[in-house]
Amino acid sequence: MRQIKDGAASYDRSPQHSVTEFRSLAGGVTTWRAPLAPRRFKLAWDYMQREDFDHIDRLARGVDGARTLSLVDPLSSNLLGAAQGAGLGAANKWVPDSGVELFGGQFGEHTANEVSVDAAGKRLMWTHPVWPGYPVTVGMTLSWWIPGLVAAGANMSELRLAWYDAAGTHVLNTTFGITSSPMTVPVTTTTAVAYVRPGVTFGGAGLWRLGESVLSVGAYPAGSPPLGQGTMPVVVTQYTHAGSAGDGRYRNISLELVEVTNA
Repeated sequence: MRQIKDGAASYDRSPQHSVTEFRSLAGGVTTWRAPLAPRRFKLAWDYMQREDFDHIDRLARGVDGARTLSLVDPLSSNLLGAAQGAGLGAANKWVPDSGVELFGGQFGEHTANEVSVDAAGKRLMWTHPVWPGYPVTVGMTLSWWIPGLVAAGANMSELRLAWYDAAGTHVLNTTFGITSSPMTVPVTTTTAVAYVRPGVTFGGAGLWRLGESVLSVGAYPAGSPPLGQGTMPVVVTQYTHAGSAGDGRYRNISLELVEVTNA
């Protein structure tokens, strides 16, 4: 991915609710709503620099064959999905080592999970629903923190970021050792390759509530742990590309994208 350095002149990321109304002969109203509300991103730039508009133009026209794209939302304070970031729902949002089990989420999407660990050195990794990990740009600052496990007093020995290249091959681990339990500060690092999968290594056996977790761009946000907003694949649905007035080196760009459920 490429980080677009020019700030957008306008940026809208409203969800598309797709609500249909039905009115009976007696005048009563019922509604139907799709179970998902994908976001539709609308961005526009004035006087965009050539390197950036060349990159967007290739993506929008599918020059390199890409049908779905990665988009890291600059307004998102937690890249994890909503349920995953809150420690809720089915266990397939995580990859546990043998000897690590999640309880609770199998009883409903909004049921809190507890994590059971049988020995020191066992890991739990957070997964992306589509890609090998969460998409990032090389050189981006990224913060990882597990306030839910900290609040539960979990015995942890390290935080872990597993890095994957564009082909989905695991290439590197970044680990952050813990000198005391519970932890007191988030960890921040610079991204290495195309995807990252965050996780934790436990320092001993126990049973703890999983709770909130946060994977954020930049420094860890102050205040209460932000809700997960997800990073699903997107598809370009509208694109305009016009020369900027007065200087042919720049372009005025508008772009619309919509979230999709798979790549």
